Amino acid sequence: MMSEARSLSSAAALPRAVPAAIALSWLVILGAQLLGVSEAVHHDALIEGQLPPLAALALFVVAWQSMTAAMMLPSSLPMIRLFRAAADAQPNRGAVVTLFLLAYGTVWAAFGAAAFVADLVLHSIVDSTPWLQARPWIVPAAVLALAGAFQFSSLKERCLRECRHPGAFLLQHYRRGERAAFELGLRHGLFCLGCCWALMLIVFAVGAENLTWMALLTAVMIYEKTGRLSKEVGQAVGFGLITVAAVVAITQTGI
Repeated sequence: MMSEARSLSSAAALPRAVPAAIALSWLVILGAQLLGVSEAVHHDALIEGQLPPLAALALFVVAWQSMTAAMMLPSSLPMIRLFRAAADAQPNRGAVVTLFLLAYGTVWAAFGAAAFVADLVLHSIVDSTPWLQARPWIVPAAVLALAGAFQFSSLKERCLRECRHPGAFLLQHYRRGERAAFELGLRHGLFCLGCCWALMLIVFAVGAENLTWMALLTAVMIYEKTGRLSKEVGQAVGFGLITVAAVVAITQTGI
């Protein structure tokens, strides 16, 4: 364990696949928007389309993984860099790092799948409720309000503390071996999910066709984990999201 601890203080390059995956994901998302095909993998289009539910879910998860690679991996670069440094002391470094990243991606894939299934249920409820059908703005406004309120929650702050200090996190939880690497990736992924799920829910709602929202939320999540005024900025974002939700409700209801 001492060799791993010493290696945490040393400079380490990122695995080349990580920045490549981030760049490729943004290029794919941009290309899909320029070609006009990004809406085809939006959850609404897939749910209302002709594909069987399982096929629609599988296609969505693939597209969702591209979005999470583009948005979440940049915010986890400090953790990935330090984990790779610690893994240098292991003979099977490549497999260990791969399993860590695979577990991290599994957490976000599971969240995307759960959101898709929940949206299937929501579509069924809306389709059977004329009041909701007549007020399509309620769901996006509710998502914005929920994400804004979560910015002030103690759960978000607790999860952010783990993500803001990757060195302390690794010194507490790091173990050698491939299974331990996968378990650590799951643990880090769950903390990452715990602090970012509500903001990513906005991305789920708007889809890959809205690059402005994606870019803004990516910047927010990176700063929340690395910036000096991350708590203040996060709460300002929360206030802004609640304000936007209120504006949507007021303009749509004519209050």
